[in-house]
Amino acid sequence: MFEMTHGTHRSSGAEMVVVKLQKEQPHLPEKDQDWFWGNSHGSDTVNDESKKALPPEPPHEERAGAMSDSSGGSKRAVAKDFSQKQMKLVHLDLKGAAPKVSYFEQVFPLFAKLGANGLLIEYEDMFPFQGELEILRSPYAYSEEDIEKILHLAQINGLEVVPLVQCFGHMEFVLKHDKYKHLREVEKYPNSLNPHAAETLPLVTSILRQVLDRHPQNKWFHIGADEVFYLGEGHDSKTWMNSNNGDMGKMYLNHIQAVISFLIASYKEIQVLMWDDMLRRIKMETIQESGIMDHAAPMIWLYEADMDTNQISQYITKYQNSGFKTVWFASAFKGASGVAQVLTPMDKHQKNHRGWLQMFQKMKDFPRIHLQGIALTGWQRYDHFSALCELLPMGIPSLAVCLQTLVHGVFSQQAQRNILEMLGFKEIDVSKNICIGNGAFPGSEIYRLVEQIQRELKPKVDSILKDNEIIHGWFSRYHRKHRFGNPYKMERFGSKVLKSHEELETLIQQLRQQLEAVYFPDTVEEWMEEFVNPYMDPLREFVKDYQEIIKLNAQPKASLKRL
Repeated sequence: MFEMTHGTHRSSGAEMVVVKLQKEQPHLPEKDQDWFWGNSHGSDTVNDESKKALPPEPPHEERAGAMSDSSGGSKRAVAKDFSQKQMKLVHLDLKGAAPKVSYFEQVFPLFAKLGANGLLIEYEDMFPFQGELEILRSPYAYSEEDIEKILHLAQINGLEVVPLVQCFGHMEFVLKHDKYKHLREVEKYPNSLNPHAAETLPLVTSILRQVLDRHPQNKWFHIGADEVFYLGEGHDSKTWMNSNNGDMGKMYLNHIQAVISFLIASYKEIQVLMWDDMLRRIKMETIQESGIMDHAAPMIWLYEADMDTNQISQYITKYQNSGFKTVWFASAFKGASGVAQVLTPMDKHQKNHRGWLQMFQKMKDFPRIHLQGIALTGWQRYDHFSALCELLPMGIPSLAVCLQTLVHGVFSQQAQRNILEMLGFKEIDVSKNICIGNGAFPGSEIYRLVEQIQRELKPKVDSILKDNEIIHGWFSRYHRKHRFGNPYKMERFGSKVLKSHEELETLIQQLRQQLEAVYFPDTVEEWMEEFVNPYMDPLREFVKDYQEIIKLNAQPKASLKRL
């Protein structure tokens, strides 16, 4: 399948054997508007006329092959077998609202008690990158000592850590920087890397190496590789496809193969995981020619409440026939029901897990591929530039329901008793998304305060600013702009408004204190700005105007000149 050359390619200190595919079987993606391939014109079959319009193909960059060892030899690595342990990973999406390490110290024991035995940690800009990569760090990134403590906390709680580092799409945290803008697939979009640029692979391997070197004991490593938006839209990709029959699937896999090659060459014991969505549309023969199935496992993700298990079965059939030895599933316990969701819909996520339980039962129909486990994703942002989804404490009850459903195979009476005991609730009604009682789990104060603010803030503000007839008639925007009003009418609503404002400010301050105990200042500011200030700022301005204008004792309205 592969023709091994004797040349080598050095990247970030790693020497890798160059591999060339011996034969090509081009596959043209279907012409449609599917997001999978970006804009549809990027996936169209390249006809003769379009070939003439394209620039010449750029010089080929030597790429790392799939079968090399750390000494630069051409030895094919043997995939490790972890078939005796089925994993349940809790996903920590740290590209938004990353908790302080002290919160992990509280919540990791709860994860383990609920049934988890691993963590899928997506660091993004919270990793303490060094040297040339230091620019990628958030101002609040964890320190090296923090990473060591996180790994220690995971170990003592029996949680296997699986780092997740994106290598192709979802590279916004890298490509937003001027230093790396030239590596974008499409110049104006920071989503995806240009796989043909000479600096792309060295950059990716440098990022992977720094993360892996801080995780010397891990068995699995997740390279992301999902949603490579606008792949094929860049200049270099168009010219490559012009010379390769428009085979975008092969172009995608060439980069993935190079990344996996680096990992296998430098970290022989690592089993590579990757999201499966890009593989769904690639021809089976193209996957086989890439060789990735010998060292990687697809993680099939689907977060809907009503899963199409037949469709999932088709994916598994394809991956089994392609030669993958192992497959993973990925569900969601939060962060998949709205880009700016505040409260987690437990009912939706439990239904999603019941669908995956059906797939567990169906795995007997696939004897040549092993189900290694499931990752319960908890997305904190849809991407690096999007708003925050539910905070982690808001998703803890949903996580408990989902994990216990997996552990017991059904949301049984015993599962419910376990959750009530571990979370400190009196009652839980999943169908109505209601938890009764104060709760006694790490972050339960945040859970209750956010729930209260979500329930009370907007209705109270609306009742003052939108629904009060006296305010509309005697203290309108016009009155406030021209600084006049009748104290006789203003006093009829003033005390109630001031009291409501004071109560809300007290509630918000309580929440701020709880947030500051768990999160860094940037998260506290962002959450307040997104979910509190849009309602409170108008109320604060109203109260300020009221307090100033009532002191004027019904003076004439201010003229435009005075304003």
